[in-house]
Amino acid sequence: MKIEAPVTLLFDNDGTLLSSMESVLRCWSAWAREFGISAEDFAAVELHGRPAAEIVADLLPPERVAEAVARIAEMEIEDVAHGGVVPLPGTAELLASLPAGSWAVVTSATRELAEARLRAVGIEAPLVIAADDITRGKPDPEPYLLAAGKLGADPARCVVFEDAPAGLEAGRRAGMWTVALVTTHAREELRADVVVENLSAVSAQVTAAGVTLTAAG
Repeated sequence: MKIEAPVTLLFDNDGTLLSSMESVLRCWSAWAREFGISAEDFAAVELHGRPAAEIVADLLPPERVAEAVARIAEMEIEDVAHGGVVPLPGTAELLASLPAGSWAVVTSATRELAEARLRAVGIEAPLVIAADDITRGKPDPEPYLLAAGKLGADPARCVVFEDAPAGLEAGRRAGMWTVALVTTHAREELRADVVVENLSAVSAQVTAAGVTLTAAG
């Protein structure tokens, strides 16, 4: 895929720019034990690409959700210092080629957690849209439309980079181009305009008119 017109790039965080899978599994497994979640119930829940509040609501009764969300947030933020958060291939090179106003991070994590993980891999994002900023998470288009609005970008000229089906659906529903990364899900699970292994397959050219994009799927 090659988009010749100037575009704005909107990146999911975990599984797209970086991998925190080791940390995520460590924290959520400990959380499940702490809250008495059975192994079968825990294994049946999709962890990736969803706000923690939605995951918790799938596993616990409503009266326990607030406490449990606060606890997993605390555990995940503390765990960043213990490792298990690493940049994915191509991330540093692609981001280094982009002007500040041309991209943003759009994540289902809380702002505190997202920024802690970004700092851990040396990424300084010009704009982060986090779970704290929205009322409806992915697959709703709200997070991506909010990012486009803050950047003054036409949604039709935005490209969403995602590794999870929910995020890709959010991008499509926002009327944006979608690029799927095969980092956490099988290729056949990912519906997108183009599917790539990781961001090393994506390159950007910056001109006076803006950023043009090439993705080799």
